[in-house]
Amino acid sequence: MLEIERKIWNQGYNLIACIDEVGRGCLAGDVVACAIIMPKDIIIPHVNDSKKISPKKRESLYERIMEEAIAVGIGQIGPEIIDKINIKESTRLAMKEAVLNLRDKNNRVIVPDYLLIDAENIPLSIPQMSLTKGDEKSHGIACASIIAKVYRDRLCEIWGEEYRGYKIEKNKGYGTKEHREAIKKIGPSPIHRISFLKKIL
Repeated sequence: MLEIERKIWNQGYNLIACIDEVGRGCLAGDVVACAIIMPKDIIIPHVNDSKKISPKKRESLYERIMEEAIAVGIGQIGPEIIDKINIKESTRLAMKEAVLNLRDKNNRVIVPDYLLIDAENIPLSIPQMSLTKGDEKSHGIACASIIAKVYRDRLCEIWGEEYRGYKIEKNKGYGTKEHREAIKKIGPSPIHRISFLKKIL
């Protein structure tokens, strides 16, 4: 899973930030992006697209990835902005924020010299490549997908406590039948994306 990164390193780039997002299709909660710079030629066993890994495995991989990473950045955009500018632009904004938030273990700002992005482009003047199904082709993007997923799942636990009745801690904000029924019954919460609820309300 390092073939693409190696090609970029061979072009003279050193700090490749790999970027992915989670929560794009959710009815509730923020869209979260992770940018991560991994050391050259390190492959962490079992790293894959976060959707294909069990929650328990993701948690252990999260710890290992955080240990190995040169720098990590998180970006998140909330429902109000999603409703205002749409989910695609919000995703790109979260990704940009993640890149700008890249910090090393000493909390120093790290500026990447190349961006490898899962199926998106980011409004930053840094050389970049958009990679369809990037989390299946790039080890770094797969690492970013795991960090973003675990980070957002932890937020869902908090939202589930704060806004009871929707089981957000269980459905992670996605439009399950139970979640849709709850919205019909008790109405949307402050973290619901109103623009996503037109067919429900």
